[in-house]
Amino acid sequence: MQFLRILWPILLGTLFTTVQGARRNTKRQTNLSQFVSTSGSQFIVNGRRVLSNEFKFVGANAPWLPTLITSQSQFFISSSLALKNEGTEDDIKSTLCNMSDAGIKVVRTWGFNDVTEIPENKNQTWFQLINKDGTVTINNGTNGLQKLDFVLEAAHECNILVIISLTNNWNPIANSSTNNTRPRNTLSNDFGGMDTYTRQFGGSMHDEFYTNATLLAAFQNYTTQIVTRYVNNPTVFSWEIANDPRCNSSVEASPSCTAQTVTQWHSTIAQHIKSIDPNHIVSSGNQGFFCVGCPKLFPLRPPPPAPQVSAAPGLRRATKPQFLTKRKLMMRREERRRMNRALSGGDVSGVRVRGRWVASRTRRQEENEAGSAFDGSAGVDTEDILNIPEIGYSTFQFFPDQNTYIQGPADSGLSSFQNVLQEGLDWIQLQGELSSTFGKPVALTAFGLVSQQHAPDFVPFNTTVAPFAANSQGTTLSLNNTTTSSQTSNSTFGVTSAQRTQAYSAWLDAGITSGLAGIMQYQWGVSNVTAAAGTSFSPNEDSTSASPDETGTSSSPDDGYSIIDSNTEDTESIISAASLQIASDT
Repeated sequence: MQFLRILWPILLGTLFTTVQGARRNTKRQTNLSQFVSTSGSQFIVNGRRVLSNEFKFVGANAPWLPTLITSQSQFFISSSLALKNEGTEDDIKSTLCNMSDAGIKVVRTWGFNDVTEIPENKNQTWFQLINKDGTVTINNGTNGLQKLDFVLEAAHECNILVIISLTNNWNPIANSSTNNTRPRNTLSNDFGGMDTYTRQFGGSMHDEFYTNATLLAAFQNYTTQIVTRYVNNPTVFSWEIANDPRCNSSVEASPSCTAQTVTQWHSTIAQHIKSIDPNHIVSSGNQGFFCVGCPKLFPLRPPPPAPQVSAAPGLRRATKPQFLTKRKLMMRREERRRMNRALSGGDVSGVRVRGRWVASRTRRQEENEAGSAFDGSAGVDTEDILNIPEIGYSTFQFFPDQNTYIQGPADSGLSSFQNVLQEGLDWIQLQGELSSTFGKPVALTAFGLVSQQHAPDFVPFNTTVAPFAANSQGTTLSLNNTTTSSQTSNSTFGVTSAQRTQAYSAWLDAGITSGLAGIMQYQWGVSNVTAAAGTSFSPNEDSTSASPDETGTSSSPDDGYSIIDSNTEDTESIISAASLQIASDT
């Protein structure tokens, strides 16, 4: 195989990019009518702002989608072994068409798959090799970007649009003590990402990815490769700069990283994308955290003054849009507590969230405490990021098993599940209000809740360890990294399957009533697809087999959030119902 070597000058040295396979030519598209655009708080299709072309959607996440075994990679599998259904690109197409049948209009997937050495198993998918010598290799082969090509082709045939995320904040490295035998790409945090760049280019702090000129140039180079490849493809809904970008990650953050650091990086990358692709909208991909009282790089600018007309008697003048304030936070908290007092009952025993027992009645925290979702400690200011001119719409996520989204303590008068349910409702409503403040659409791009059935598979995004999976000694590792005896019936992590269905239904409904333009479940699941040992779709009967010739059937990877379980039909039903409901609002 031949490689095309390209000289790549940058500020702090010279990087060389090698490209495996042929690179397709692109031509800038001047007819924008076929691409998704925005108008105020709405997404628009076909370029005409009429009622039928407003586009609201229910979607789903499938980071693993490009790693499905395709017929293009059949020749790597022994021809003497029977494949389930001829090996097949049909797995990608059937997955997407089944999603479409369930009401999914948009799928979010990873447009990156970084490795530090080329996998020996030719069935493993990889998009970019990042070396320590200043070179990178883009894989345009059949186990490379041709897989992403087919995802887009199949999505088009199935009437689905695709959000392509360009990198990930999370990339923990498994070590010998974790006893992690999962094939690469089984977890959504095992596709490379920011920390792969940082490690390979000699960095020691996570936020160097945002500020170091060498790392910026490397990421911009990859972004250029992907964006120009699909610049004319209307199946791309939007470019997502990164999944869940923030100061902290699996690599330590420096003390100097602030929300302004992350916001400035967003501006730099968004400008770069729009300079090479005027056709597609750009989003952040952040968690939606606020930075109340923080200085803004992109302050709200008041609109031009309108002619002064006296207000009619009894009418107030419209107030100017404002950033979220601590005073408003306090008012929201008190209103939530007042409403919650009207709620009753709920079993508060036996269910843990965020790896700890449900709390008994405790003292309230200090009244002026903003909370980690609002104080900028994560290095995210979703309002400042949204106000960047090149950012087309707001994104946020909701994973209450891993993050705290409420301001102040949980309501001790409610059950653990009721608190989590209310936390989601409050978070969705708050995010929905950004649409009117900034005049841009808002989308919940990922939400999920771990059920007891999926607890053994649950792996938080910043680790490779499943803390509630029994090991060979019959013990489990809790989220505070202490080994405990086998879990008993009264120490179950997660909600029941019925509670998860109830929560999903409530959050989908809240998203629709709050005016969200898009709502996306994390993550979709499929079963009975073609397997190849040593990949994220290893045979179900032996997921750790090292033989690359073993084939059979498999299910999609599960990090604790997959919809594949005994309650799949109910979950798909509420997603389908929400899809019909949100479409009726357009």
